[in-house]
Amino acid sequence: MQKVLIANRGEIAVRIIRACHDLGLQTVAVYSQADAEALHVLHADEAICIGEAPSTRSYLKIPNILSACEITGADAIHPGYGFLSESANFASICESCGLNFIGPSPAAISLLGDKAKAKATAKSAGCPVIPGSDGVVNDLAQGLQEAKSLGFPIFIKAVAGGGGKGIRIAHDEHEFSKLFAAARAEAEASFGNPDVYLEKMIMNPRHIEVQVLGDKHGNYVHLGERDCTIQRRRQKLIEESPSPVLSAKLREQIGQAAVSVVKQANYYSAGTVEFLLDRDQNFYFMEVNTRIQVEHTVTEEVTGIDLVREQLHVAMGRKLPFNQKQIKFEGHVIQFRINAENPSQNFAPSPGRLEYYLAPGGPHVRVDSACYSGYNIPPNYDSMIAKLIVKGKDRAEAIAVGKRALREFHIGGVHSTIPFHLYMLENKNFLKTTYDLTYIDGLVADGCVFEK
Repeated sequence: MQKVLIANRGEIAVRIIRACHDLGLQTVAVYSQADAEALHVLHADEAICIGEAPSTRSYLKIPNILSACEITGADAIHPGYGFLSESANFASICESCGLNFIGPSPAAISLLGDKAKAKATAKSAGCPVIPGSDGVVNDLAQGLQEAKSLGFPIFIKAVAGGGGKGIRIAHDEHEFSKLFAAARAEAEASFGNPDVYLEKMIMNPRHIEVQVLGDKHGNYVHLGERDCTIQRRRQKLIEESPSPVLSAKLREQIGQAAVSVVKQANYYSAGTVEFLLDRDQNFYFMEVNTRIQVEHTVTEEVTGIDLVREQLHVAMGRKLPFNQKQIKFEGHVIQFRINAENPSQNFAPSPGRLEYYLAPGGPHVRVDSACYSGYNIPPNYDSMIAKLIVKGKDRAEAIAVGKRALREFHIGGVHSTIPFHLYMLENKNFLKTTYDLTYIDGLVADGCVFEK
């Protein structure tokens, strides 16, 4: 591997370029017409425009990406997250073209990308799974029978879903009858696959995910968990590690369960196994994200391990340079997603030009971003401005560093989620960790404008 094309944009493209340069690898950025002045274009050794602003005409256009490889002589592709990162078809095409796909095998992506098959894989690995249907539910009659057996409320989930999409909740038989056909239609429209399955709704859960790494030689480790419970409409806003609610025993159990799942799938590269944790401290497998995560930075700061560098090494065929016992976890880390959104208006998108952008600094502060003063945040993609990652010796100190860094973060020209994060760091339920996945949506419904 000598030259890596990054089939992505924004902060993750910048992050990958930096890891490649650390290893002496050449980089190729691809960009849409809307991203001509983007930071990843400036940082890469070469840059190729691959289409118009809509992602379907650029970042999701496989022939354009492959043409960029041919033009530049790139011999590897890193997909980042989102876009084509979890496309088994894209990974397979890369392989057939002699390109090193920096991620898991097409077979593993296909297996774990199908939510029903992934659940069966977890079950066969001895990992606790959420009670639900035995695979795909094909018709309403079968669905009603399964739902009554499981007990309401019930999730109707698209097998090809992801990112919080393709999910409906039915609280009774009447609601189920109305939502079942709608869920299948939505799944077909969003993912090209109408298949759905059912899961018992875990009440008042927390979202816990475990970072895993595997190589092509059968070696696996987990790098601890991240608590991602602070979400809005199933989109993560704050992530932290270690989880403030896990005991040492439960932490070990959930870590080993995650490793068992990826072993069962013959997985390699970086990946994340996601779980729900109920009020009684029971955890249940939810899904596997077969890519690097937005919040991988949290794990990097807790462990000191460069996850993107390890992805590159695994793709080169190298063995993991550490085993489970050699991984050390130090301190407490919190990540805040700074998005171009208006928290006081139900997090409405706020694209536009950054009149000024002054990032915080000082001890125990990391900022991953692709923004700068004068940069125009386009309306075509996600609204992320930056990721702010802070560290302390414990959670209280991390929160104190977070307050300082958020106050130093000055953004003009667009709304941002900074006021939301400052509000949360004074919120008694956040401080006491007495919240669940529904907490932020509940605050929004109650009209909270997230001002200190």
